[in-house]
Amino acid sequence: MNSSTAYNNRIWEIDFIRGIAIILMIVFHLIVDLKDFYAYNIDYLAGFWYLEGKLSAIIFILISGVSSTLGSGSLSHGSKVFAWGMFLTVVTYLYNPGNYILFGILHFLGISLLSASFMRRLPSSCLAMISCAAIALGILFSERFVSSPYLFPIGLISSTFISLDYYPIFPWYGVFLFGIIVGKIVCADKKRLSLRQASYIQSESYASLLLIRSIKLTAWLGQHSLAIYLIHQPILLALLYTLHLF
Repeated sequence: MNSSTAYNNRIWEIDFIRGIAIILMIVFHLIVDLKDFYAYNIDYLAGFWYLEGKLSAIIFILISGVSSTLGSGSLSHGSKVFAWGMFLTVVTYLYNPGNYILFGILHFLGISLLSASFMRRLPSSCLAMISCAAIALGILFSERFVSSPYLFPIGLISSTFISLDYYPIFPWYGVFLFGIIVGKIVCADKKRLSLRQASYIQSESYASLLLIRSIKLTAWLGQHSLAIYLIHQPILLALLYTLHLF
């Protein structure tokens, strides 16, 4: 890849890591669909698949924090992401009023990105303390219920709370802030690595070309992560429905 490619104005490594998170998320949601819609004997609330799903979310939130240090569009992007989160709230409520998305990962990321333009100005030491405090609060909040039904955005829920997707501000904001710290350190010069210059893919062999194309595809998924997040579930359900017809 040279400087004239589509990645010229982006750090492809960030897109690549985000793409890995997207792939992990799609696999996890495939497992969820097989269990919930087709009664496959798979436990995604514990064990390997639970950890796989959480790993996807952690990577995605971390890399969102990293990328928020690279530009000045966090306010507009955060507003858009939150708006899409509200759209999913409406759609899932219309589909099933008894179990819909109240405060999912898009709601969380939208609010986090809205705060990023201010938070990234703070010194890393201060961000680290806030990050640890946010995670500690999240752990504390998860161990108790409250009577108010309106504190769920910060991680305080009632005993009757239910949400199809749930990523409260605490503890997850701590992960996002840690991503900002990483971004301030690693991406300070906003430089990117050229795929062609990478020492591990110097040759023009079939294997190296296949590796480059795989990396580009994964980075492309990361570059279009929001759109893929919004459409992947209907596509998965349609594919599974079609396959189970035969």
